[in-house]
Amino acid sequence: MSSQSVSSAGSKRSLMIILAVVAIIALILGILWITGSAPSFLDSGSHVHKSSGGHFFRGGAALVVAVICGAGAWWAGKK
Repeated sequence: MSSQSVSSAGSKRSLMIILAVVAIIALILGILWITGSAPSFLDSGSHVHKSSGGHFFRGGAALVVAVICGAGAWWAGKK
């Protein structure tokens, strides 16, 4: 086994772990935003403080990111 294949396997594992962590965080944030339970510091600097529509779109975007990162982690682990 060459050192190049070992480092390649290590970088794939690192990529898989990073994508999985981002997917989990995005999933949690997406659920919190959709339910309206997100902490107020997540909305700081936002122009939609009192609007409930912004929470739905942010939650949806976070869930899309979670699915994409989860699929990427699965694909990186598969190879």
